[in-house]
Amino acid sequence: MIHEVDEGLRRLLAESGLEASGVEVVFDAPTSDWAARRSAPTVCVFLYDIREDATRRGSGAGEVYDADGFVVARRTPPRWFELTYLVTAWASRPQDEHRLLSQVLGCLVNTDTLPPHMLTGTLAELGLLVDVDAGGTGLDAPAASDVWSALGGELKPSLGLRVKAPLAGISRAAAPPVTEGLVVRSVPQAAPDGDGGARRLRYTETVEPGPEGFGGSRERPGAPARRRRGERQP
Repeated sequence: MIHEVDEGLRRLLAESGLEASGVEVVFDAPTSDWAARRSAPTVCVFLYDIREDATRRGSGAGEVYDADGFVVARRTPPRWFELTYLVTAWASRPQDEHRLLSQVLGCLVNTDTLPPHMLTGTLAELGLLVDVDAGGTGLDAPAASDVWSALGGELKPSLGLRVKAPLAGISRAAAPPVTEGLVVRSVPQAAPDGDGGARRLRYTETVEPGPEGFGGSRERPGAPARRRRGERQP
């Protein structure tokens, strides 16, 4: 799920005009060594905190259907996680960095959720909203100064970005629907070596049972006709 959120953010920023202007969008850690190797204008989206939103944890199981409408699997509810990013702009001059960061800010603050066409993998299959909150207050994550200190780099302007995304539950394959009648074979106690008789349970109009004791396919009989009010039964 994390790499799918990264891809959605990359597409979002690319469509905002960064890709057309030759700006590269990366997800590397902005360490001092990385900054020394950078040579082109870059927007760095660094993921540094992942936490589950326990308030949105559900219970039960959902059903997965095939193209014909049959249940093929059962899936546990998705679990929601908050992904916190540190977004920075890198260029040769501070003025260019501020311009890039302003362009990124304008794109992110006008996006509440990632558009469906930007979602891939399990995020696209689930069809749930992926919330985006840029520069919001109350981010329950390490402060930007602590992140810069841990990275060993110099503090520079940055934008806090939080994304709430679902992690798909575990799917378990479901048994196929029953299409054959169940047949019970009984062996008389007096002659245990005999073939005995076969008795069908509930189902009628089936063919003779096979070697494994299952009857063949059958057609479901039509529903009985309803009597009209006031009509006597023959």
